[in-house]
Amino acid sequence: MEQLAQIAFGVYTLIILCGSVLAVSAKSLVRAMVGLIATLLGVAGMYMLLNSTFLALMQILIYVGAVSVLIFFAIMLTRADAGGEEAASAPLRQNVLALLAVTVVGGVLSWLILTRPVVSSGVPVEVSIEKLGLGLLGPYGLAFELISVVLLVSMAGAVLLAWERRIGK
Repeated sequence: MEQLAQIAFGVYTLIILCGSVLAVSAKSLVRAMVGLIATLLGVAGMYMLLNSTFLALMQILIYVGAVSVLIFFAIMLTRADAGGEEAASAPLRQNVLALLAVTVVGGVLSWLILTRPVVSSGVPVEVSIEKLGLGLLGPYGLAFELISVVLLVSMAGAVLLAWERRIGK
């Protein structure tokens, strides 16, 4: 059973990595959003491996469902020009520096993981939904409210940008 979990971990890791590379490197915002959705689904799969089905379902409902629809709505409202400054390729120096930064961080993290292995317990501890809710909404209630305000402001900004563009044309 542990070997099957390791295979599933590898598959979810590949989904997360491929989705994140697509999200960062896609020239189209809609394709980048598809990469983000793939990444978020991979994270939901990781939650399933941790025996946290509630968090996995909330990940799918909230992030893959609601937030992705919100981002898609904002993309469609703003209608960025295809020839904008974001569409130009990055200079070679910037690409080399980005690759160097990723390699250094990845190398340090790999060295830490290989030299300091974590002893894992056989089965993750199951936490009831009631304890999870009390733990999240007790000390982190303000953070949840602030996230909702940030989403509201971003949606209002997208509507305002679309409104100004329509009036200007």
